[in-house]
Formats: sequence, C-alpha cells, structure tokens
Amino acid sequence: MDALFITAPRRTEIRDIPAPVPADGEVLLRVHLVGLCGSDLTSYRGLNPMVSLPRIPGHELAATVERAGGGADGLFKSGELVTVLPYTNCGKCPSCRAGRPNACRNNQTLGVHRDGALCRYIVVPAEKVYPGQGLAPRELVLVEPLTVGFHAAGRARIAPGECVCVLGCGAVGLGAVAGAAFAGARVIAVDIDDAKLSIARQAGAADCINSARCDLHQALSDLTAGDGPGVVIEAIGNPATFRLAIEEVAFCGRVVYVGYAKQHVEYDTSLFVRKELDILGSRNALDEFPSVISMLKRGGFPVDAVISRVVGLRRAGEALADWDTDPAAYTKILIDLDAQEGG
Repeated sequence: MDALFITAPRRTEIRDIPAPVPADGEVLLRVHLVGLCGSDLTSYRGLNPMVSLPRIPGHELAATVERAGGGADGLFKSGELVTVLPYTNCGKCPSCRAGRPNACRNNQTLGVHRDGALCRYIVVPAEKVYPGQGLAPRELVLVEPLTVGFHAAGRARIAPGECVCVLGCGAVGLGAVAGAAFAGARVIAVDIDDAKLSIARQAGAADCINSARCDLHQALSDLTAGDGPGVVIEAIGNPATFRLAIEEVAFCGRVVYVGYAKQHVEYDTSLFVRKELDILGSRNALDEFPSVISMLKRGGFPVDAVISRVVGLRRAGEALADWDTDPAAYTKILIDLDAQEGG
C-alpha cells in the first residue's frame, strides 16, 4: 500500500509498504480521511522534537473497520465507520496512576512518536476505536482536534455564564470555543483573521476581536466591564500570547495553555501572585470524545467552514508545502485516501 512519509525537513515521499495485520486485541482499519494538524506542519518543517524522520504523519482520521484480531471479535461490525483516540498510555506512570492517561509520561501519539494514518490501512488497539454514531467522515475526522480544545475548556473548570477568552481560532482554538460555549460560557474569540473569527462565531463565540485592528486590552476591558475575562485559553503557542494571557485574565482567574511556545517565554511573575492565578497546562484529550461526537450529532458546528482544502494522498506533500508557505490561509487540510490517484 502507498504511504506518505516525511523523509527530511520540508521533503515528502510516497513509499510502498506492507499492509498491516491485526494482532490479538487490535482492529484493522481502512482509512478514508486524515486531517493535518499543527504538529504535522511542525514535523514537516523538521522542528518537532518528538519526531524522528522518516515518519508517516497523521493522527486525525475517519476510517471503516475491515476486521479484528483475536479478542476484539464482535466489538465492531465490518464496514462500520469509526474514529480513533491516537494516544497510548503505559498505565504505570504518575499521570496514569492519577487517572489522567492523556498526559502519560510514555505516550506514543500516532503520527508523531510512531507512524501514523497517511496510508490505506492501519491497526490500532480496539479500546482506542470510537464508533461514528451516524456522523459523516468529514465530521468524524474533526473529532480528535476538537477534543483537544474541549479538554482545554474542561481544564478551566468553566462555570455557566463565565466569560472565557480564547486566543487563536485554528482547529484546536475552535474546539476550545465550542467546548467553552458547550459548558455555558460567554466566549470571546481573538484572532487576526476575520475568516477564522467568522467560523469562531458559528462555533459558539458571542464576541470576536481582530487583535490586528484594535487595542486588545481595551477591547477586552470594554467587553468585561473592566474586569478582564475570568478564563483565558491560549491556543496559539507564541511567547507574546503566553504573556498576554497572564496580563489580560481577571484577578483570581484561570489561564490554560494548550498551545506551546517554541521559544522560551519571559514573564513579569508578580502578576501570578498579585492576581492569585491558576495557571494550567492542557495536553491531548481525556474523555471528551463522546461529548464532541454528541455536539457534532446535534448539528450547528461549522464543519464545512473549518475545512480549507481536500486533496488526495499523492498531493499531500504539496498541501503541506503550501501550508508551510502560507499558514494563515488554512484552518484544516484533509487528505482523502479515496481520491483518484493524482487527485
């Protein structure tokens, strides 16, 4: 079967590899759609410290069940549409013992630490497979990135009616917007792209701020009667926005970092103490898959607006190169494994 490899920084190659065979407890999946995320772009650029090359990327997927190995028989129907929780957990480290396997010290994410889904077939442990529950492939492929944002919103312990500011309206930021709105918050979305802000409003944001065209501090102050938002979720991963989150959050507020900065960040740490802030990290997803699937089944999330481009496997390298050249132009790129060769 064909598979797309990142072979070196900014270089990709289609290679023929053997189709996998499911072992006991595993399920063989036929992959239909794969979403590219920021970690895939970072890997393409050669800047992902968790990736060794060559690597098959891809951990956001919609697939159908081909067959199961021993012990997984009867759990899924052949041809059933599913998605996948792409993380592993060891069950022994402090995170796993604390009931938070999403932060497993020994996690091996599909497409990052191990080869991913940009190929026709993959095998995964049966317990990592989630039934599609009637969702279309274009909806299912968005479940994983949206759960990452939902998890960040969950880390914030949002109370109904609370004001939440989300910095960054990429796919994960949109998940945080939807997750915070799902929890009953009044959401303020911040980005420098009007098109992404329009999608954020469709995802549940009550207010949108283009920070390239106004004084963000003044805008947030005006929208919160001078208090600042009670929660700020940082979904960009930039030193400036890391500091901004601390500066703009209300006294006794919570800051959740779901992006991570590629450079060192310097703070005025007096704000940590003076405001008595809760500063939280957010990694991967925990138990949010059912909530996101339920949200998508209800309708209303702007699935089509989020998807910027769809290409076949043989044009996946081209799509990564275009995204690298103009990252602001894309929210979500999908690779369609069912497309005709060259499509």
